[in-house]
Parts: sequence; structure tokens; C-alpha cells
Amino acid sequence: MKKSTLFILFMMSISLFSCGNKKSEKPNSNIDKAVKNMISKMTLNEKIGQMTQVDYAAFEHFSDIEKYFIGSVLWGGGTEIDDITAAGWAKSSEMLMKHSLKTRLKIPLLLGIDAVHGHNNVDGAVIFPHNIGLGCTRNPKLVEEAARVTAEEIAGTGIHWTFAPCIAVARNERWGRTYESFSENPKLVSELGAAAVKGFEKHDLSAKDAVLSCSKHFVGDGGTKNGKDQCNTECNEKTLREIYLPGYISAIKEGTGSIMASYSSWNGEKLHGDKYLLTDVLKEELKFNGFIVSDWAAIDQLPGDYKSDIEQSINAGIDMVMIPNGPASQGKVNDQGQTLNTYVDFITKLKELVKEGKVKQSRIDDTVRRILTAKFKLDLFNKLQADSTLLRNVGSKEHRSVARKCVQQSLVLLKNSNNTLPLSKNTKRILVTGRGADDLGMQCGGWTISWQGNHGKVTKGETTLLTAIRNTVGSGVKVTTSQDGSGVEDADVVIVVVGEDPYAEMMGDKADLNLSKEDLKVIDRVKKIGKPMVVVLYSGRPLIINSALKKADAFVAAWLPGTEGQGIADVLFGDVNFTGKLSRTWPKSMKQIPINIGDKKYNPLFPYGFGLTYKK
Repeated sequence: MKKSTLFILFMMSISLFSCGNKKSEKPNSNIDKAVKNMISKMTLNEKIGQMTQVDYAAFEHFSDIEKYFIGSVLWGGGTEIDDITAAGWAKSSEMLMKHSLKTRLKIPLLLGIDAVHGHNNVDGAVIFPHNIGLGCTRNPKLVEEAARVTAEEIAGTGIHWTFAPCIAVARNERWGRTYESFSENPKLVSELGAAAVKGFEKHDLSAKDAVLSCSKHFVGDGGTKNGKDQCNTECNEKTLREIYLPGYISAIKEGTGSIMASYSSWNGEKLHGDKYLLTDVLKEELKFNGFIVSDWAAIDQLPGDYKSDIEQSINAGIDMVMIPNGPASQGKVNDQGQTLNTYVDFITKLKELVKEGKVKQSRIDDTVRRILTAKFKLDLFNKLQADSTLLRNVGSKEHRSVARKCVQQSLVLLKNSNNTLPLSKNTKRILVTGRGADDLGMQCGGWTISWQGNHGKVTKGETTLLTAIRNTVGSGVKVTTSQDGSGVEDADVVIVVVGEDPYAEMMGDKADLNLSKEDLKVIDRVKKIGKPMVVVLYSGRPLIINSALKKADAFVAAWLPGTEGQGIADVLFGDVNFTGKLSRTWPKSMKQIPINIGDKKYNPLFPYGFGLTYKK
């Protein structure tokens, strides 16, 4: 090849590379200019409004969105609308957006929701396994796919922001949020947390089916003393960085647009007021360019009055404050005797702090820059209505197939004596018994339609394990059910479904993780009759199962699998092999808790990474 030809090709490659860079940088450059231009036009009231996130239920009048230039609205735990179908949520979202467009600068609202295992507030949406189960898949691509489906369903209802993924590293099974954590292992949490961010944001927030992620809760919330929610994590900085920080580094590298601060404390200092961690480490050292949002009324837990709470949290690095109370709560107190602070209080007192020079104007401008940048990246000015195509796909067959695969790969086989599993589809008589046999609410756990979750048929379009088994077996097979083990005498094989009642957050903190007496009674009844017994456990964490494990012929940890119970039946009957590996160490007794891989004394019932498969 001639030198002249090589030179031409070289120059072409430079040109193409240069064009490629310009193309990728241009949108950010345009966004920076748009944000700077918007900020130059804004009054202090409008800027503070952008920093204010109000719970949907807190409004007496939605016209307050215009009056106070509110920047964000959320639906928090326990907040519901009248029509919780996908169409109902879309209608509600569009109504709120119309109010924001009546403001002087017509800056759209950023609408946020706790979609933590699917779009779990929507009746008929696909509910995925909680993170503890996804951790057992060891499959970042599948976690990304689950987040992608969730993002599509969120965007279909006109909402732009999910408070997920939770990248806590849960280190104590007593903690009521253990199931929100992928693993006790920081490396696995980092891999799967980053995969979830990628699935939500798609590296292109302007896409119609992308939503803003919110990696949470910064930082160390999984290490609180005795597993008590919103409590104190006691460790040195080296441990904090080695165990609890890696997930955020990975999420930031993947581009997470927001991070939520933790209710918890680090060595006695509340995270919401910790300038070193929020600003020095997160924003400056780790170069996080998104915005930090507070948790639900979390700044109220800082010492001092509400005005000092605002001053400390904003100066520490909080950019947007989540406020669950409105004017109707003015002067009222909660069950703990604490005064309820409202969004009017926040706006009024923050404005005073700026005028007094206690919160600098430059700090206000930085928060607004971060928030507006996210809004422009999301292209909210052109996303004023829910996308009808995405809306129609909420709960679709295609979406459910992804969740079904997640269920299949999350199941962990702990015991399989005498090759009890897989079951034959031609077994003449199968009894499916126990409290969870046909209980969708127990199958899904907390954060399912309601904050704490419920027993029973909590959402449409589901498949319980009982239904899934009936869908799977041959036409000549008789499948019966009971809650208490009755009918065991007439069965050829018995599937006992036991586990935890639904819960969320601090309501799930427990000092005793033994199986309930009711569950043990059913297992004992089946054991006495002597029929082959498969125990399926629904739980948000490893429970103390020694006696049940000994009596069962096969034992499956199914975690909280969500709406697609068919995925369990696929594996129990051998259409799919077990591939799940424990994302958490399984303790022998309460005395062993907390127990984690890497402990000096490590003698668990099942080690981290354990999981049997069918022999081929």
C-alpha cells in the first residue's frame, strides 16, 4: 500500500473518531448551556422549588405545584391513588405534569416512585424477585434485562424516576431490608447494582423507555448494629470503603443519575448531615455529578430544630429533600411526639437561611444545576405524557417471560435426598399445602402494591405456585391443596410452601428468624404420614430451618419470587435445572448471626455460593 493511501486512511480515521466524539459530547454541551441559561432566569423561590420533592398525598391542592414551583413529586410507601391500574397511574402523572407547566418557566416535574422489584405499585404490572433472589442468579445480563422491563413499565405510566437499585451490602439477617440487598458480598452487589443502573438508564436517558436510577442508601445501611433499621453502622473508614462503598463506585461508573442518602449513621453521625461522606467523598473524590436526594423526612432526624436540619443537610451535600407532609399537617405531631414539618416549612426556612448567608447562593445554584441536568438528560420537556405503546405493554407476556427466567435462576436447591426432585409430571396425586401454596402476597413479599405488602391476591395477572403446578402436570394428575396439611394421606407427593409474612423496612426487623410454629406443624404432619415431601421456602433472608430441613426430602429456597410462580414449577418438574447459588451465607442458629463470608469463624449451615443441581 502506498504512503499516500495510508495517510488518507489515517486522516479519515481521525476525522471519524473526531466526529464520533463531537456527536457524543454535543448533547452534554447543549444540556450544559440549557441548564446555565435556565438558572440565569430563575428567582430564589424557583430554585428552592426545584430542590423540593413532595409526596403526592401531602398536597391539599395540586395548585401548590405552581404556587411554590415544586420540582418533584413522589409516591412513597403507603401513598396510593384511586385507580392503581397502569392507565390510572398514567392519568395521575399527566395531571401533575400539567400543573408544572403552569409555572413561569414551565419546568416539568420529576416524578419518582419506589419501583424496587418491578413497577410494584401498579395493579397488573410484572413483579420480579426481590434483589436477594436476583443475587442468587449471579447473572448481570438478566438483572439488566429485569431493570429494562421495569423501566419500560415505569415510563409507560408517565413516571421518570425509580428509587432503585438498592446497593446495600446486608451483613445481618435480622435487618428488615435484607431482601433488598443483592448479597453480603460487595463484589456481587457492585456487579448487579451496575447492571440494574444500565437497565434503567440504557446509557441514554432521553430514550422514551429509560428512567432515572437512584442508587441507595448511601452509605453503610446494611451494616447497622444488630441489623436495626435506621440505626448506627460502627466500623472504621477502611471497612466502610472495602464493604459498603464499592457498589456506589460501580453505579457511578455506569452513570447513575441520582443517589439517595441513608437514614442510618456512621459511627454516630447521621448520613444526611455528613459533609465528609456526601460532598468530600461522593461528589469530589468519586466525581458523582448527579444529585443526592434525601430519604422520607430523613433530615428531620438530625439534631436541632427543623431550620438547623435544613442548614446542615443542604450544606452537607443533599440536593433534593423528600417531604411527606403538607399544610394540613402544620403543627401536628407524629406517634413519637415529633412535630411534622411541611414542604411550606422547608421552602420558607431555606429561603431564610440563604438570606442570612448560612446557605450560600452558590450551593443553591449547584443543587439546581444537578437537578436540571437530570431533567434535560431525561428530555422531560418532551415527555409530558405517558407513551401509549409502553402503557399497553405493562404486564405483557414478553415482560412476564423475563421475570419467569429470573425466578428460574434465583431458586437454590439446598437438599435433594434420593433424587426426590425433579418431580414427574405424571405423578397421580399431588398435594400443595402450607400457608404459601396459593398466596400471591406471601410469594411477592413487601413493596407489592402496598408498602408492607399483604397476604392474598394482591395484584392481577399473577401465577401462584399452585396454579403453576396445575399448568404443568398432565391432564390425569389430581392436584389438591390445603393450608394445614390436610389431605396428605391421599397424596403421592407433597409440596409444602412455608415462609415469612410480608413486611418492609423497619417492620421487618426481627430478633427471631425461626420458622413459625404454624409452618413447622404442617411439615410435622406430612412427615408423620411418610409421604415424599418437598419444602419450598418464601423468605426475604435465610431463616433458621434445621428441623424442617432434616424432615424434608427436598428443600428449595425460593426467596420472594414475585408474580411468576410458573418459574418455580419449571424447575421443580425438571424443565429447567437449578442454577441458583446462595448470595448469602445460611446460618445454623440465631447465635451465629451475623455470619458472612470471610469471617474468622465460619461454620454455617450452608456456605455462601452453595447450591445443588440435578445430576445429568
